[in-house]
Amino acid sequence: MSKQFANAGLILNEPLLWEKGGKGKSAFSMPKQDVERVYIDDNITGEGPNFPELSEIDIARHYTRLSTWNFGVDTGMYPLGSCTMKYNPKINEKLAALSGWSANPFVAPELNQGALEIMFRLADFLKEITGMDAASLQPAAGAHGELAGMLICYAYFKSKNSVRKKIIIPDTAHGTNPASAALCGFKPVAVKSGENGILSPETIAAVMDEDTAGIMITNPNTLGLFEENIKEIAEIVHAKGGLVYCDGANMNAIMGISAPGEIGIDVIHLNLHKTFSTPHGGGGPGSGPVCVNKKLEPFLPTPRIIKQDNKYVVSEEFPQSIGRLHTFFGNFGVILKAYCYIMSMGDKYLKKASELAVLNANYIRACLKDELELPYDRLCMHECVFSDKKLEQYNVSTLDLAKRLIEYGYHPPTIYFPLIVKGAIMIEPTETESKEEIDGLIEAIKNIIKEAKENPQLLLDSPTISKVRRLDETGAARKPQLTGL
Repeated sequence: MSKQFANAGLILNEPLLWEKGGKGKSAFSMPKQDVERVYIDDNITGEGPNFPELSEIDIARHYTRLSTWNFGVDTGMYPLGSCTMKYNPKINEKLAALSGWSANPFVAPELNQGALEIMFRLADFLKEITGMDAASLQPAAGAHGELAGMLICYAYFKSKNSVRKKIIIPDTAHGTNPASAALCGFKPVAVKSGENGILSPETIAAVMDEDTAGIMITNPNTLGLFEENIKEIAEIVHAKGGLVYCDGANMNAIMGISAPGEIGIDVIHLNLHKTFSTPHGGGGPGSGPVCVNKKLEPFLPTPRIIKQDNKYVVSEEFPQSIGRLHTFFGNFGVILKAYCYIMSMGDKYLKKASELAVLNANYIRACLKDELELPYDRLCMHECVFSDKKLEQYNVSTLDLAKRLIEYGYHPPTIYFPLIVKGAIMIEPTETESKEEIDGLIEAIKNIIKEAKENPQLLLDSPTISKVRRLDETGAARKPQLTGL
């Protein structure tokens, strides 16, 4: 930009569209009018918007140039831990873009049978994958799915005239879990994981009582570890009349291997924009379906799609439902892509995807365990978590490693999460990355660690080749610029 965000440390030389414009330039020719000109009083219209005047080539080059500055899964490896930024097969996009889909919710169900069938069948697939009894596709994202799960738990206890005020949340849960619980009137009760990174039944037994609605547990957890005691923990919670909610955002590690419904889970949400390979990021849309067991089915959001006499109908006849969570049925385009992914893979290759995701993460763990601190030195699932403890002696940190990695052509992994690991470096390669690509990432990290020993200033100054330099986060926080340039 000609004008820099001084308080954020942005360094860009791309002129703004307003600065590129010039009087008399035009990228559009108005068609000949076929109606008489109508004069409108200037007092009604006011001053026109201050749009830049540009030629078509100015606009095309500006936005094409900006697009080349972006980094995404189609550009290179995107190893964000806890986010499952895996490649989205283009067949999903192609089929979702086919003309003829009629998902307009105002269309009568008899004219909308194809779309309704797709949604009905996807819900069935998700039920089978999770081992649950019923599902709703309404929630629009992971946190929305969490909220749906907690609202269902609240409605369940209300139906029993039971008031429960607390919910157990481990320190290895996803960060939005406490907020989702609090929005539904539950007070989060924090519990610590054990030295091995997972929950112990004794810890849960000590806090679970008749005033507690249950537990929100992320499995695999945010350390990338499978909660091996989940079945025993579920029995403890159920013995006190509580419910077990599972944050299923990390389902990409256990598809076809572990069915949550078979190990004591009552309600689980899934992220279609993670595990089921629909686009992730850019502000949405996402999709976070919620799956429940039989006793919670009456409380699912409405409307629900049901099958009657070989036809699909939309029903509101569920008096105990928590009601609508989304306008109509959910994000239909995302639903289509997830359906295509599942159909393309089949049960055999969904399981294979999880196996390869786990293999890739453990390969990275094994290759870097002598280079970086490994807080939990044990087999992981889909992601591995390191810390910057070994880098501290060179006066460089996790942030410095991440910034330097940009100059090697890799998107940085998730950093400083989970919070229970100081200086966390969380890497999730997913199943879509080849050994060659993963080896390149490993080599880059090893080279950066060598640089930290020999010339740490390289890390402290990075990135130098990117369009945006390191941000002055302190300045941006203390002197925020919220009104444009």
